[in-house]
Amino acid sequence: MFKTLIAASAACFALLCGTAQAAAKPDLAIYGQLPSVESVEISPDGTKLAFVATNGDERFVVIRQIGGSILKTIYAGAMKLRGVEWAGRDHLLVVSSRTAEVRGVLGRSREYLMALDYNVATGQQTGLLRNQAESMNVILDWPMVRMIDGRPFAFVEGVHFVNNYGRNTLYRIDLDKQTTRMLDFGSENDTDGWLVDASGQAVAQSLYNQNSGRWGLKIRTGMNWRKVDEAQAPMGSYGLSGFGRDGQTILVWRTDEKNNDLLREYRADGQRADLPSDIDLSGLIHDPQTLALLGGYKLEGDDLKYTFFDPEAQKTWNAVAKAFGSERISLSSWSQNRRKVVVLADSATEGPAYALVDLDARKAEFLVQVYKNLAPELISPVRSIKYKAADGLEISGYLTLPRGRDPKNLPLIVLPHGGPEGRDAPGFDWWSQALASRGYAVLQPNFRGSEGFGWDFVKAGFGEWGKKMQTDLSDGVRWLAKEGTIDPKRVCIVGASYGGYAALAGATLDRGVYRCAVSVAGPSDLKKMLLSVREAHNGEASSSQRYWLRFMGAEGIKDPDLAALSPAKLADKVEIPLLLIHGKDDTVVRYDQSQTMADAMKKAGKPVSFVTLDGEDHWLSRGATRLKMLTETVAFVEKNNPPD
Repeated sequence: MFKTLIAASAACFALLCGTAQAAAKPDLAIYGQLPSVESVEISPDGTKLAFVATNGDERFVVIRQIGGSILKTIYAGAMKLRGVEWAGRDHLLVVSSRTAEVRGVLGRSREYLMALDYNVATGQQTGLLRNQAESMNVILDWPMVRMIDGRPFAFVEGVHFVNNYGRNTLYRIDLDKQTTRMLDFGSENDTDGWLVDASGQAVAQSLYNQNSGRWGLKIRTGMNWRKVDEAQAPMGSYGLSGFGRDGQTILVWRTDEKNNDLLREYRADGQRADLPSDIDLSGLIHDPQTLALLGGYKLEGDDLKYTFFDPEAQKTWNAVAKAFGSERISLSSWSQNRRKVVVLADSATEGPAYALVDLDARKAEFLVQVYKNLAPELISPVRSIKYKAADGLEISGYLTLPRGRDPKNLPLIVLPHGGPEGRDAPGFDWWSQALASRGYAVLQPNFRGSEGFGWDFVKAGFGEWGKKMQTDLSDGVRWLAKEGTIDPKRVCIVGASYGGYAALAGATLDRGVYRCAVSVAGPSDLKKMLLSVREAHNGEASSSQRYWLRFMGAEGIKDPDLAALSPAKLADKVEIPLLLIHGKDDTVVRYDQSQTMADAMKKAGKPVSFVTLDGEDHWLSRGATRLKMLTETVAFVEKNNPPD
């Protein structure tokens, strides 16, 4: 579908269009480069588009008139742009992040969010929270945009220091006048979130104590704040999820006594009600003007299902989805009246692309491919699979097969996801596609502990870190070998974050399955990692630490079981080639985790390769270093597990 639109459309962004060249082994940059376009946002009045564009390592914010030319291109250099958001007709908020160690702030370097306002009419750029007394110029969450008397305001959570202690404090920014006012609503040391209504009034406050794991909700009535609920939430704050169905109630994503997810609406008087159990959502959609909850979406199996409470809205969305045929579409943004909709359409044969749907004109317009130069002949087929683990638990996942090769006795790369409570999903995956372009089958298993398959499936992963969570991967290898799809003697494991740990565990704990292993930002010494998490929280216990321990099955940092699960303590058992890759600016899994593994390998007299990605974070946010990671990984597996 999209190839036809590409050929016919004159709306292609000139800055980004390119010609794809087919090759036996295509350039890895086609897959490893950053997306050419991200975060396509339509203005509230439906007349303009704004998006983040990338060319190599250079990033831009582009503003374009719908049906017309580019109005403005803002050069951002190598800045890590995280997205854009319109605030009225003439203001565009640009959010970025930066890894930094701030003088006077306890702990190691962290990833800090920042935002600036770009005035489309005047061309003026202004950093939010600049020059605020006793405050940092960083934001703690995405800005809340509110139109008050027809004028745009941004409400921002920032850090204000009281007696040398940083508090989550709410700021009100008049974007037209460029004035900022700190709103003193009695924030506490434990405040971790705010909610502002459509009139610009702060109406709810979330509190969370990292040490005790206790969450609380305060709602404002008149000039007074009252705590209306509190609960133990050892794995992290429940926070605030916006407004409920009437645009007035406060919505919180809670868990019940069985740890099932539920959406609870709170009234100002403390009365509460849970949304019906048949409303099963994982993401929420709110009205851009009234802020009322309209519905949401959830990945059910391989289908991304959107649910709207209003039957007419549901009918409209179904019509939009139907127009794209077999493409898997998701909502990117829409105009204030919801009549112009930007969608991301992911085609199994042509990759992801953005399109604009005009419901009044009843037409869809192709905008741009997400990955420049990605042609259909460069995309390998992906199919859903299911197999049984050794204990009988059903594991689902995705198998990418190299294009043009007979799917028999293929070399295999196992590519486990991070989290570990994450999941792989259908759709274009740049990493697996890059590996498949070299001739490998790629297995992405949703091992036990992965989200999206019910609480019992998540709970099945508790205490199975490095155990059944690991053998779920090798059980998939054995199943594919039994099916005749892969050659069990030609299998490597590659992963990042928890997937990087799984790669290390494949070399130390579940041996005899893999010919080589590549760990990208993988934990190697679990005790050391937990200590770094505690250090990041000023020596206190934290929800992050409790999250890890739940899957590790350990009682605490001193638990001897941690050593038995730590690849760095088992380096003498490694019998396969090992490659470590790590970003120097990683603030999630610290760089020293790979250093520790490399040192342990050398001490054990084992060969190891170690690649440092200078200036790179945990998410591979920079183009050059992301491509370097992919290039080094492919060269390593091709050497140690030749695909031909």
